[in-house]
Amino acid sequence: MLDVGKWPIFSLCSEEELQLIRQACVFGSAGNEVLYTTVNDEIFVLGTNCSGCLGLGDVQSTIEPRRLDSLNGKKIACLSYGSGPHIVLATTEGEVFTWGHNAYSQLGNGTTNHGLVPCHISTNLSNKQVTEVACGSYHSLVLTSDGEVFAWGYNNSGQVGSGSTANQPIPRRVMGCLQNKVVVNIACGQMCSMAVVNTGEVYVWGYNGNGQLGLGSSGNQPTPCRIAALQGIRVQRVACGYAHTLVLTDEGQVYAWGANSYGQLGIGNKSNQSYPAPVFMEKDRIIEIAACHSAHTSAAKTQGGHVYMWGQCRGQSVILPHLTHFSCTDDVFACFATPAVSWRLLSVEPDDHLTVAESLKREFDNPNTADLKFLVDGKYIYAHKVLLRIRCEHFRSSLEDNQDDIVEMSEFSYPVYRAFLEYLYTDSISLPPEEAVGLLDLATFYRENRLKKLCQQTIKQGICEENAIALLSAAVKYDAQDLEEFCFRFCINHLTVVTQTSGFAEMDHDLLKNFISKASRVGAFKN
Repeated sequence: MLDVGKWPIFSLCSEEELQLIRQACVFGSAGNEVLYTTVNDEIFVLGTNCSGCLGLGDVQSTIEPRRLDSLNGKKIACLSYGSGPHIVLATTEGEVFTWGHNAYSQLGNGTTNHGLVPCHISTNLSNKQVTEVACGSYHSLVLTSDGEVFAWGYNNSGQVGSGSTANQPIPRRVMGCLQNKVVVNIACGQMCSMAVVNTGEVYVWGYNGNGQLGLGSSGNQPTPCRIAALQGIRVQRVACGYAHTLVLTDEGQVYAWGANSYGQLGIGNKSNQSYPAPVFMEKDRIIEIAACHSAHTSAAKTQGGHVYMWGQCRGQSVILPHLTHFSCTDDVFACFATPAVSWRLLSVEPDDHLTVAESLKREFDNPNTADLKFLVDGKYIYAHKVLLRIRCEHFRSSLEDNQDDIVEMSEFSYPVYRAFLEYLYTDSISLPPEEAVGLLDLATFYRENRLKKLCQQTIKQGICEENAIALLSAAVKYDAQDLEEFCFRFCINHLTVVTQTSGFAEMDHDLLKNFISKASRVGAFKN
């Protein structure tokens, strides 16, 4: 469970108040401001209150938490902050509220007056649902549910993507190359902006003096431009530091570029880099990257739960990823970033009250409450008929008139069938990637499309040179087109090693013929 007490600002809160916190964001030029929500969905603020950034209607500092009544009844989905500081917040209903520093119109309300209370921003966003927000030092971006990006604020380097360098006082959609693209992730550096689209391409615009746009140059970019050097690499997430950029690919690889005077790129030196460079950690796949525009610190978390940090860490320059004892990337920023701010809205899971979903998870394979047993490979799996019928079309029909309390299952293995039943209780799968191929077979057989997608994600996380051909074969067999494309790209990217594996030597003739033909079409055999 996340320990918010690692941020110095929270020492002003009592132990009782800390126990009630469910979301929090520490921000400000010295990490001296905080906004948090409680179990009762109340929003409190605390701290120095520079530029009225606490939203209380004044500029008075407070060392005691004060409730932000103007947002009463609103639930926070995401939040970001600038250097002034200014705050951009999106609610779970997709509304946007801004307040704080506004000298450059970064609040998007059409003025340059500091906003002392939260203001609902609806201009050009009234029919949109905002799902993600990002702030640079003095500009703001939001992402809508239909994949559109809107920007406003300071634009001296083209960071709002309008094609000019005039400040943008209200939200305007970022067009150009993004016009017909579906954006899935956004981020801001100090004076630059980034967007990842659903095809895995990365588009960048704004200030580029340190090469932070990854375009191989240092010229500013007033409209979105695709990073050509990432051709053939599918990016899932982007994170921006003050003047450096990190991306995470669907293969769990990290690339970095931009400013590097503190080693924040993690590539073993302090030279700026204008092209994407791979960041090497242990063989474990990376599942999360972290950076924020107010710091020169980078962090990442692996699939195995290891957390690495590099860059400016409490005044030291760490030029290669350093394995920490932390369990989450948030702790890196609490303990080592300057200032000690949070890189995202922190979420603290309650440890007492059980939701309906959590209660159901606990009942899976519980013989004390189950009314149905599956006998698989000589072992029992305990389940509840009513839940299976609610959750699965197959069971809705097969259990309708079935009075038996034992069902024998021989088509699938015990680990696979247990993982399937557990998925119906938890909405997730806990299965090693090599076993997930069998679960993909089951998902195809039962026409469980969401489970099929989850299986493909799990299989992707376990791909390596040795099993890539086997996974490609499974993807073709089960008509998992997204997985097939992923495995094919992996094989092409690691072609020399893959073609020397036993899997390649034993490859089905038709699959081999199709593979060679497709590989030829994408230029794999060119000198």
